[in-house]
Amino acid sequence: MQSSQLVAIIKRLVAMQEDQSAEVQERRFEKDGDLKATVSYDPQSQAFELEDSNTHQQFQFDNIDLVAMELYDLLAD
Repeated sequence: MQSSQLVAIIKRLVAMQEDQSAEVQERRFEKDGDLKATVSYDPQSQAFELEDSNTHQQFQFDNIDLVAMELYDLLAD
């Protein structure tokens, strides 16, 4: 059985939240070497910002579950 992609995404997002620096954290999410999205986390506002690499649209989330689901959808396509 394959391990859950959603769990892996959430672990990366939690690591961004748990970083002790006051700096904005940024992660790239790729599938087969193709950049699908970039996510940043601002510890001051406690919000995630997701940029869809295909459309260059940006979305803000204050809920880790919502950003994880959006990333999962982008990576599943």
